[in-house]
Amino acid sequence: MAKKKHTHSTGTPATTLLDREAVPYTVHSYTHDPAAPSYGLEAAEALGVEPAVVFKTLLVATGEPGAGALAVGIVPVHRSLDLKAMAAALGLKKVEMADPAAAERRTGYVRGGISPLAQRHRSRTVLDASALDAGTIYVSGGHRGLELALDPADLQRLTEAHVEHIAGP
Repeated sequence: MAKKKHTHSTGTPATTLLDREAVPYTVHSYTHDPAAPSYGLEAAEALGVEPAVVFKTLLVATGEPGAGALAVGIVPVHRSLDLKAMAAALGLKKVEMADPAAAERRTGYVRGGISPLAQRHRSRTVLDASALDAGTIYVSGGHRGLELALDPADLQRLTEAHVEHIAGP
């Protein structure tokens, strides 16, 4: 996969990180439809790829104090996040989906455009094991309508993600 510079006038924190780390990636832009019921499925359809290789970034509330209060789960867009599996991966009894406003504050990105890369504050991250079955996966580039294609091993390394089966049905 050839490295491609971000095509917009300014890069996002995610593309800046990938450039700085010399990680091969490609940028894929599409026109986001505000009426789309699912940001991730919209991205897969717009890019013409299987939903199994497009991953969404979800934040969970851990119930822990301070910096550990939120954690990141990265799962395919056509699946849900299994909260019990996510809690177990974090060594916790329970987690719940984070408040969207808290997720935006924590990551510096807007809902529907939260990238797992270069978030404002680093959080513990768990990547669904299915990502490693694909040669290339797509993740948000930092805003709605922008996806980045990269090797899942690079995503795992850059986010320091723990790999577990966390995707539900």
